[in-house]
Amino acid sequence: MKNLMAVVLLCAASVSYAGLYEGAAAYQKGDYAAALKEFNEAAEQGHADAQFNLGLMYRKGQGVPQDDTQAVVWFKKAAQQGYASAQYNLGIMYDKGQGVPQDYTQAVVWWQKAAQQGIADAQYNLGSLSLYTTIFISL
Repeated sequence: MKNLMAVVLLCAASVSYAGLYEGAAAYQKGDYAAALKEFNEAAEQGHADAQFNLGLMYRKGQGVPQDDTQAVVWFKKAAQQGYASAQYNLGIMYDKGQGVPQDYTQAVVWWQKAAQQGIADAQYNLGSLSLYTTIFISL
């Protein structure tokens, strides 16, 4: 019975990740319509990789009209699952007020999460922010 359950779970995981892998292959070929379809299916199942990739597609307008608000929706879903690159990108969106109202506090929150996971650009942004804050306070 244990073996049967393991096989069922393994098959479910394979089907679940199939859309993610097919989406990545389609994206690499420049077939954004197919990538969008596959990523959407995987993202709706909760896959952070697919959610992040959808965020990028909306951010860049690849296979969809460019839409920063939708990019934020998908970045946030992935970021809340601990996906570091989504956390970094979400920080950028808040910093620049793209798809969300500009909010430096939220930018810092998301950059801190990404920085803790080793995202160098997030670490740089936090360091730069700290430097600028120090300079302005000392003036």
